[in-house]
Amino acid sequence: MDGTGGLRNIGIIAHIDAGKTTTTERILYYTGRSRAMGEVHDGESVMDWMEQERERGITITSAATTCSWRECVINLIDTPGHVDFTIEVERSLRVLDGAVGLFDAVAGVEPQSETVWMQADRYGVPRIAFVNKMDRAGADFHGTVGDIRERLGKDAAPVQLPWGEEAGFRGVVDLLGMRAVSFGDGDRGASVARGELPPDLAEAAAAAREALVEGLCDHDDALAEAYLGGEDIGADRLRGAVRRAVVRRGFVPVLCGAALRNKGVQPLLDAVVDYLPSPADRGAVRGHSAKDVSREESRRPEDGEPFSSLAFKVATDPFVGPITWLRVYSGSLRVGQSVWNPHGRRRERVAKILRMHADKRTELALARAGDIVAVAGLKATVTGETLCSEGRPIIYDLMEFPKSVMSVAIEPRTAADESRLADSLRQLGLEDPSFSWREDPETGQLLIHGMGELHLEIVVERLEREFKVGIRVGRPQVSYREGVGRASSAESTFRREQAGRVHFGHCRLRVEPTGGQDPLEFVSEVPGKALPPRFQRAVRESVEQSALAGVLAGCPLIGVRAVLVAAAFEEEESQEAAYAAAAARAFREACRDASPLMLHPVMRLEVHAPPDQVGGVVSWVSGRGGRVVGVRALRGREVLDARVPLSEMFGYASAIRSQTQGRATFTLSFDHYGPMERERALGLLASRGLPARPSPDGGFFWPERGKSV
Repeated sequence: MDGTGGLRNIGIIAHIDAGKTTTTERILYYTGRSRAMGEVHDGESVMDWMEQERERGITITSAATTCSWRECVINLIDTPGHVDFTIEVERSLRVLDGAVGLFDAVAGVEPQSETVWMQADRYGVPRIAFVNKMDRAGADFHGTVGDIRERLGKDAAPVQLPWGEEAGFRGVVDLLGMRAVSFGDGDRGASVARGELPPDLAEAAAAAREALVEGLCDHDDALAEAYLGGEDIGADRLRGAVRRAVVRRGFVPVLCGAALRNKGVQPLLDAVVDYLPSPADRGAVRGHSAKDVSREESRRPEDGEPFSSLAFKVATDPFVGPITWLRVYSGSLRVGQSVWNPHGRRRERVAKILRMHADKRTELALARAGDIVAVAGLKATVTGETLCSEGRPIIYDLMEFPKSVMSVAIEPRTAADESRLADSLRQLGLEDPSFSWREDPETGQLLIHGMGELHLEIVVERLEREFKVGIRVGRPQVSYREGVGRASSAESTFRREQAGRVHFGHCRLRVEPTGGQDPLEFVSEVPGKALPPRFQRAVRESVEQSALAGVLAGCPLIGVRAVLVAAAFEEEESQEAAYAAAAARAFREACRDASPLMLHPVMRLEVHAPPDQVGGVVSWVSGRGGRVVGVRALRGREVLDARVPLSEMFGYASAIRSQTQGRATFTLSFDHYGPMERERALGLLASRGLPARPSPDGGFFWPERGKSV
């Protein structure tokens, strides 16, 4: 294959424990990239290279590698499945051309499977599905295919059938070639035998192939014409139809296997080459002109195009220091070359180009269009920024990062630790945009914010192990937000004489709920002739700054729109600082009278439990202010879907084990910020020394002021 047509940039995405890393280890072994199979349960996985990953048996950070199959180069990223590290999936999917979605044959489509699937939809990533763990008791291939269709809303159909069930799983049936495929036991599945279909599988295979062809006819007019004309649809023709449908993101072919038992991985690699797109198949990449962001530009994935790339991850290598992971979309990049960062309007020099294999690296002299590489030497580029040719600059869309919902207070143990802590936190923040820290203005405590208990626990371990910073850690705290319940307006005038000169600013603002979850939205209804742009900019920046600390408990405001309704302007006396002061006062007064609300993170709780245990789980959820959305049967177990305040979920892992004698499992993921119940909000405010009382309009007021807040 020539050019980028012989390249595949893919990711492995799934719910935790679906077998992503185990499958990746088999891929490395069968492609010759590794000489031995690393096992997750033994802490010997090549891709899980961090100490914490090997100790816990889970993937925490995305790891990349490169291998070859059938003369095709595959850049592969193994992503985490735990919801606390969903940002790793987000930024990987942003730069990938295709993905393999793994599903547990027993559990089917699980909550994080839905999350990563929606992320892939957002970035338009074509996918194939691999139903893993077909050797386990209770494995249900057809049930999982049905789950993919119903819960993920995808047109999915098998291109393979399982050969055998549970402990008797032997291999797969290739529906395109109508052959039985088995894998050697003595050579760890390296030998693949293809033979005639066993008689007991022939009828089911024929029916499944017929259904596959009929389904593909909806996506391929040429195939439909041939099928209706009675032509014989050979394997090659059907393979081409599957590929076209996958590249157009209209169809998901489903394969199966048991990666831990070394069965089904080589046909999966064939499917990656046959069905998933190359950079050339994805076509030109769209962006915006760096000189005029309203104008769209594009770059073809060719070496002759101007250089452009996206920095999708920053990490620290113990040998070469900070490294930045790039997806090269167009042109080529050489060691020593200077590139342009249009976001910060600065040049960066590439000192080294590295091909990564988990935590190991190989130096390259050149990176071409379509490559995924790491580079050393960049000083100021952060995740999501574009690097390109200075003569032909382009800006690619920034990434969206998840909101942190939990925090803990930390403090250094010694003065030496204190001097290292700030730099260490800054480095962690560069590596992980879902992590942040700040000093609480009321208590003076240093708070670190993350996606959940496990995320914060890993951060603390890294501070102590990697950065050698001794710290004390407090109890996890929930990250609250504030909102408004209705629209309200306020105006403010700032007029003060300083050094013989009057400083004047006046504006009227309206705040209103948007019903969404986004940070503050600012809109101006005042024309530029009535208030020049620089004064409107001062108003906007002041309002945005004020929204970072709400009027109830100092928590950031979300789901609020601030509208500049009117403003007075005096040519000689108007000052930007005066408008900023007036805007801050008007905004806070408007929020105080807009029935302010305390918002708390509401989590999606999914519990898999035996039928006789569901009643106790429902009672637990109801007793903690939760809401049961539904209960469904799944292969002999009940699956309870609920929404529960995060503040009630601390210690739930122990509680559910005790309540169900260890027979239930659960997953927890952020769903949305919702209004707190009145009594909960009053208790929270009182615990912070804020003696608020409910007002008749649904908001709060301070007793000593008698004023609505």
